[in-house]
Amino acid sequence: MALSATLHNFAVHLADVDRGVYQELELRVARHPSESAEFMLTRVLAYCLEYEEGIAFSDGGVSSTDEPAVLVRDLTGRVTGWIEVGAPDAQRLHRGSKLADRVAVYTHRDPIKVLSQLTGKRIHRAEAIPLYGFDRDFIDAAVAAVERRNTVTLSVTERLLYLDLNGTGLSTSVDEHRLP
Repeated sequence: MALSATLHNFAVHLADVDRGVYQELELRVARHPSESAEFMLTRVLAYCLEYEEGIAFSDGGVSSTDEPAVLVRDLTGRVTGWIEVGAPDAQRLHRGSKLADRVAVYTHRDPIKVLSQLTGKRIHRAEAIPLYGFDRDFIDAAVAAVERRNTVTLSVTERLLYLDLNGTGLSTSVDEHRLP
């Protein structure tokens, strides 16, 4: 018998001072059985940090080979943002960079290791792709606070992220790296 996805709800109060984005979000996130809690949380953070009109989690989620974790589409349906999570391979980034105006990667893994696996690989407009990394202790503490129903306050100012997740207060910098 196949395992089914676990549904998590996130009621998010987003205040991204850096981008001037202030939103109340109700996110329903299906966590695939093969998806780690760290990956799911990074997906939610990436969604919030990239929030704009037309953003959505991809239909296939973690099991999709054709889409990233998060997509942004304009009103015509054209992909304008391709947001990968974790440690995507160079071929996915190359494809996304040719398809979308903007590509970004958010990782809960060691950014240096993620970058090293991409070194020397063919990636369209690689120099324009930011890789954002979160501190491992921050991710571990946040994962420990995740429940099926979550109340989140997320504030960003000067690339410092302040997170209140179900009463657990955490903060970290969002470190930006560039692809080689």
